[in-house]
Amino acid sequence: MIPAWFATGMIFVIGAALGSFLNVVISRLPRHHSLVAPRSRCPSCGTSIAARDNIPLVSFLLLRGRCRTCRKPIGWRYPLVELLTAVLLTALWLREGPTLQFAAAAILVLILVPIFFIDLEHHIVPNALSYPGIVLGLLLAVPQGRFVDAFLTAASAGALFLLIALLSRGGMGGGDIKLAVVMGAFLGWPSIAVALLVAFTTGAAVGVVLMATGRRARKDAIPFGPFLALGAVVAWFAASAVITWYLGWPVSRTG
Repeated sequence: MIPAWFATGMIFVIGAALGSFLNVVISRLPRHHSLVAPRSRCPSCGTSIAARDNIPLVSFLLLRGRCRTCRKPIGWRYPLVELLTAVLLTALWLREGPTLQFAAAAILVLILVPIFFIDLEHHIVPNALSYPGIVLGLLLAVPQGRFVDAFLTAASAGALFLLIALLSRGGMGGGDIKLAVVMGAFLGWPSIAVALLVAFTTGAAVGVVLMATGRRARKDAIPFGPFLALGAVVAWFAASAVITWYLGWPVSRTG
């Protein structure tokens, strides 16, 4: 039998490695570049990154955050994505164990992390992530015995965001609509309600702060995908606790 500490450590290592790949997705997918070729290069000098300099988290520490060839700083996003992915997958493993729920949650995280950073930088939610997310969310709901819930929640979330987009005349993008569908498929009801509550609350708060500090004007677009991603993660871990606290009635966790 594999010791629990060893399995948890392996999940962290695998998560960091997957985070390294997600960095490739974040960098290349919005530019419509191949995710498999060519090899990763330093964005400053263009030198191919050797395998020894591409070990998740470790290489960044050993190189002190700089390219081995040109000594230019390596962007903070690279180790952050690796660490974030590793921590989230490890937390999910500790919560769910070797279950189908863990597999579903892990896939959701691997979709949400690149969406978070891509939308933050490019203000887009790529269809290449949202469409497979919808399909996988619905498929994984079948063996969990919650396909009807997943389908109805996904459709309802999409309809809600479509209505918001129509009423706001472009204030909500098509990518956000599809991301809401993804979240509905994976989270189900009532977890999706918590996810959207967190997303709208944090989005509004950040928007107010940005306008108050002069960093954004009222008419400037603020990407909503990162707030949706945040809401989905919070809902997976704490939907039952939030709903019980907010409404005062217990519910079983879905997702």
